[in-house]
Order: sequence, then structure tokens, then C-alpha cells
Amino acid sequence: MTLPFQADGRHGRILVVDDQPVNIHALHQILAKEYEVLVATSGEQALELCRKAMPDLVLLDVMMPGMDGLEVCRQLKQHPDTNGISVIFVTAGSLPDEENACWIAGGNDFVNKPVNPLTLRNRVQAHLQFKFQVDALRAMAFADGLTGIANRRYLNEQLDIELRRCGRSRFPLGLLMIDVDFFKKYNDRYGHQAGDDCLKRVASAMAAEMNRPSDLAARYGGEEFVCLLPETDSEGALLIAKRIEAAVRALRIEHLDSAVDSVVTISVGVASIQPERDSSAEALIQRADTALYRAKQMGRGRACLAEEGV
Repeated sequence: MTLPFQADGRHGRILVVDDQPVNIHALHQILAKEYEVLVATSGEQALELCRKAMPDLVLLDVMMPGMDGLEVCRQLKQHPDTNGISVIFVTAGSLPDEENACWIAGGNDFVNKPVNPLTLRNRVQAHLQFKFQVDALRAMAFADGLTGIANRRYLNEQLDIELRRCGRSRFPLGLLMIDVDFFKKYNDRYGHQAGDDCLKRVASAMAAEMNRPSDLAARYGGEEFVCLLPETDSEGALLIAKRIEAAVRALRIEHLDSAVDSVVTISVGVASIQPERDSSAEALIQRADTALYRAKQMGRGRACLAEEGV
């Protein structure tokens, strides 16, 4: 997949939060032609949607029964998974104390009711343009310089996030540890430039099998790669691993010094856990790495699933 913070041609995903259907309808009418618009009618629903759907921007009503908009904003800004989401308050209040409360809660901007459609569109466009510019800079920092997929630093960040998210939602979390077979021999025979080209093609083949927005292919180091597969159990992760192994073999990159085949192949270690409060990224990686070692011991060019309890 492309890194999730890269501009990918979409205009943006906006969450509209208001307890009044007529207000939601009005904002939807203004924005739906240009943006993907999600809606929530309570503060609790808004927080849940932000954690699951990760909108680029939230339009948040201040006055709502139960949890008001100020508290929603405070909770968004306090949580590491959502503190980067921009919030524009939609408020009927115009007194200095009311405006100050929006800023203190962590809001990034506000528009007054009744909403001026042109003002709202321009505010939304400005905030989204800024967000995507920041995302592009982050992409430069978190992309592997050779292959263009995610680097290890970004993998580590996302792995921690998905451990927490899958733990809250009680979803499994899958991980593949991948190694290019006999890569040193490949470099020795064909040269380092060919080796770099080989890694680029392998990375591209892996990324093409990342079919969901949350799936992530990353370069772990040298000729090692990792695929992070949220909400994926052992059976599903093994299926994806076998697809990736077949896709790399199908590239038909000549490797006459391989003991596996006359073309470049990979070995894959597969692991999946049900994250708990005390689950660690290191433990999941170790399980996949142990499975990778088994794949190599069994002759390479294959995918092996981590044994239960290992």
C-alpha cells in the first residue's frame, strides 16, 4: 500500500458531529460533492468513529446533550491515535469566553451558525491542504529511500498503534517477517545495482498484496521486510503470505546461485496474536521471526506459521 499519510488523490474524509439532523443535513449538502462525509449524532459516537475511521477533519457542534463538543475535542487531543485530527467547531456562540473555550479545548478553528457555505468550504479546504502538506513531509521521513514503502521507524509507530487498537476492539493482529532467499549470493553474482533493483521489485510485489487501507508493507532492514496485517487471524495471514511468496516467484528474477529455484524467492514467517493489555510489539515480531527460521530450515521459498505457544 501507499503510506496512509500520502496524498492519494482523494479530497479528504470529514466527520460531521451534531445532535440535530437538520444541521447534519445542511453541512452534508455543502460538503458531500467534494469530500467523503461521515456523520455522528453524539459525542460518544464521534470518538468511536474517529478511532475506527480516522477522518482528516472533524466539524464539531459545541452544544450537545450528554458529552458536549468541548469534551469530545479534549478527549481527541489527549489520545495518541487521534490527537492529530483537526477540529473545526461549529458554534452559535460568538462571545469571547465562548470562543476561548473552543481554543482551550484544542480546537483548530471555528465557524459560526448559521453557517455561510462559502466560508465553510474555504475553511475546510485550507485545513485539509495544510494537513496533506504536513502528511507529505511525514511521508518523506517515514518512507524507505530505496524501495519507497514504509521504513522501520514508521512500522514501529504503526505496530504500537495497531496493538492498542486491536486490543481495544478484540481483533487479531497478524505480522509477516519476510527474507529474500540467498540474497548475498545474488549480490555477489549480479552486483549491488541489480540487488537494489531486485529489492525494489520484491517490495512492489509485496505492497500490491496489501489490499486494505490498514495493511502495511515495510522494509525492516537489508533484504528483510515486514507486513503488518490488522484484524487478521493466523489463517488469513498465512493466506496472504502464500500470495506474496507466489507473487515474488512470479517476477521471474533470475537467481542462478539460489538453492531454491532459478529465480528469486522469499521465505515468510507468519504470526498472529490477540493483543492484550500486556502484549508487546517485540513478542509478535519474535513469533514471526521464529516462524521465518522454521521456513528456512524447511528449505526456504515457503511460508511457515508460528507454532502455538512459541
